[in-house]
This record gives sequence, structure tokens and C-alpha cells, in this order.
Amino acid sequence: MEQDDPAEALTELRERRPGPLELLQVAAGSGLAVYAVWALLLQPGFRRVPLRLQVPYVGASARQVEHVLLLLRGRPGKTVDLGSGDGRIVLAAHRCGLRPAVGYELNPWLVGLARLRAWRAGCADSVRYHREDLWKVSLRDCHNVSVFLASSVLPLLEDKLQAELPAGARVVSGRFPLPTWQPVAVVGEGLDRVWAYDIHRGGPAGQAVPGPSSASVLGTPNFHSG
Repeated sequence: MEQDDPAEALTELRERRPGPLELLQVAAGSGLAVYAVWALLLQPGFRRVPLRLQVPYVGASARQVEHVLLLLRGRPGKTVDLGSGDGRIVLAAHRCGLRPAVGYELNPWLVGLARLRAWRAGCADSVRYHREDLWKVSLRDCHNVSVFLASSVLPLLEDKLQAELPAGARVVSGRFPLPTWQPVAVVGEGLDRVWAYDIHRGGPAGQAVPGPSSASVLGTPNFHSG
């Protein structure tokens, strides 16, 4: 019996085109891998939340983090990130002097990742990440709020902010603006754009200060998201 030449076999394997059945198997395997990632990392945070309030996780870019810090820089009071994901905004806020900085995230895997990032940065005892549903978190003592949420839930978020935030608080929304509030400042372009809203001291709690919808802030600070 003749033995196969390993070099010839490898060449034949490289030149061979996969058939329809093999392509189907590859596609099925890829889909299973994607589902496994979803089930392990993302789905746990959705099981306790009604469908209309679910928000998929998409991490903020370094530029988006910089823009958030630009609009919150120098402000006193508690800073919170609703749906804090891997914690990068909370960690960056603490580093630039926004303290205390707290993140609320329902997904346990992302909360664990956020705490790991804080530990690696030497800030494990300085920043806080809570596994909580953002819709159930009280905002009555929060003066700086960061949100990177889906546009579909922002009308409901406006109601929560209006009912709970104290006068003088500032809300910074990334990727999508709040649908009915007028921003006091806007910075960035495209997906990196963020909007700032101030709570009116003379009106109902949560009422945004009237201002130009295209107000802009020039310049970008050199912050690191960690």
C-alpha cells in the first residue's frame, strides 16, 4: 500500500474548494459561536428586563469618553453612568476628578469586567460598580449622569430623569440625543457626538434648560479611558 505524501496532501487540501455542505457546516458553527457569546456575556443582563426596556451593549469609543468628560469636567457631585458596560466611562470620570463615580449595569459579566479594569488601574477601592437595573436606580442624589442607550428607550428615560434628578444636575447622552429636551451643548460628529442637558433650577425637576439645539463646545481634552 502506497503511503500518501504529506506535502501533496496539504497542497490538495489548500487547492480544494469547500462544497455546499461544508460551507453550511462552517456557517452553522459560526452562528453557534456567536450565540454562545450572546448567551454567556449579554443575555444574562436582559432576562430580568422587559423587552421594550432592553438595551444591547456597545462599548463607548475613546473619543466618546473624551467628549463625555469634556461636558462634565469640573462639575461637583456624584457622577453615574447608567448602563455602564465594562466601566470605562466611570473609571475615566474618576481619573479626571469626577468623584464619586458610580456605574450601574445589569449584566454580571460586564460588572465583573469593569471591576477587573478598575483593579488593574489601581482604582478598585475608589470607583463603584453595581449590578442593578438602571430603571430601578434612584437618581435623586446624582448630579452628573452619563447615558449611552438605544434611541428607543430615551423617551422613557426622559420621564425618569425628569422625575428624579435634582435641580442643577447635568445629563450627557451619547450616540442619540434625548428626543424632546433641548441641549445646552453638543460636541463631536457622527457616532462620537454627545449632547449635554442641564436641569432647570426654576422649573419642574428634570426640565431641560431651553437652549440652541446646535450649541457646540470647541476643543477636546486629552483624557485616557484606561
